[in-house]
Amino acid sequence: MKKIFAMALCLTAVGSMSAQKINVDNAKKLSGKFDKIEEARNLIKQAMEDPTTSQDANTYFIAGKIEFDNYDKGLTNGMIKPDDPSADPMAMAQELLNGYKYFMMALPYDSVPNEKGEIKPKFAKNIVNILAGHATDYFTAGSSMYNAGKYYPEAYEGFNIYAELPEAAFMGSKAPKILPADRAQAYFNAGISAYSGNQVKKAAEAFKKARLLGSDDSKAYMYEIACWQNLAQNDTTMQEPAQAAIMEIAEAGYNKFGLAEPIFLNNLVNTYVQEENYAAALDKVNALIAENPENSNLYGLEGFIQDRKGDDEASLAAYQKAVAIADCDFETLKNAAKKFYTMGTHKLNELEPNDTTGKLAVKTGYFDTANDICQRAKALNADDPDLANVLDSIEYALQTYF
Repeated sequence: MKKIFAMALCLTAVGSMSAQKINVDNAKKLSGKFDKIEEARNLIKQAMEDPTTSQDANTYFIAGKIEFDNYDKGLTNGMIKPDDPSADPMAMAQELLNGYKYFMMALPYDSVPNEKGEIKPKFAKNIVNILAGHATDYFTAGSSMYNAGKYYPEAYEGFNIYAELPEAAFMGSKAPKILPADRAQAYFNAGISAYSGNQVKKAAEAFKKARLLGSDDSKAYMYEIACWQNLAQNDTTMQEPAQAAIMEIAEAGYNKFGLAEPIFLNNLVNTYVQEENYAAALDKVNALIAENPENSNLYGLEGFIQDRKGDDEASLAAYQKAVAIADCDFETLKNAAKKFYTMGTHKLNELEPNDTTGKLAVKTGYFDTANDICQRAKALNADDPDLANVLDSIEYALQTYF
């Protein structure tokens, strides 16, 4: 009885394997027939879910081949009739993504040693050739998905595959020759896609890859910093790694773009300040001031550092130097106004109630000065809500205390 039962189980397994291999063969025959693609996908799906064929490289190779054959068919049909259903950009983009996924699943099974311990791949060469021939199509796929609002994972994956194929070990000598600048752009696009899809860490990783490829777009650096700031704000465990990452990015950005993009030096200094390494921050800024004595942002940074250090007088002196420069930038003007207002409030509180001379000196030296600085800032950006709040506070103090 046991032998009969065992034989029955064996026959069942053989029957299942035979049925699934037939499904794979039938799916292969439907490959490239657009009106049969869902039938082909359903057949191959059954084979992927069955234990007898779920670890067979051929199953996933055929699954990928179905997608690429349909993509190629759509490409041909689209040249003849642009509105052909098989040439729909979204459908074709998805076919490329599906095909890549299945080929990546096929490769490990294709490298499994046989009973003699030998590794004799049957499908790797074809997979590599197909991917090499479609490498640039993945950038287009990413664009199609992004424009359709399918940011993550679809658009992200399209751009990422395009950027990664040149360095994919399995591609060997067939790896596509894509310029570093084009790869950097693809990684940048992948970062934008991931961020738009609320995958901030993935976005940071993609922006970093763009940066390390030598991207000349300062936004790649800026957005990478923004990602880490977002991660730190939303997860306390990320604050330390975020600080280290921002330091690295800001330094790289400053080294590449210099003072032309103040955001990098600003973030570099801010990181030093967060670490309470005021000496390093001041050394960096003072050295730059010596080389650029008419740069208001640098004096503003010195004022910021001294303020955080707790040296109010040194901070105020630095801001005075900044606002003395005719083309002082908006942010520095606003911060200088805040400093004059804050210092004026402290000075006013230290006076005796009947000290009219002292009050007049404080009004003229601090509050009137703060107001004048605000008016200069307002001329540069009248709609800034933070500046409006500073102005309201100054006007209230002038009307109430003087």
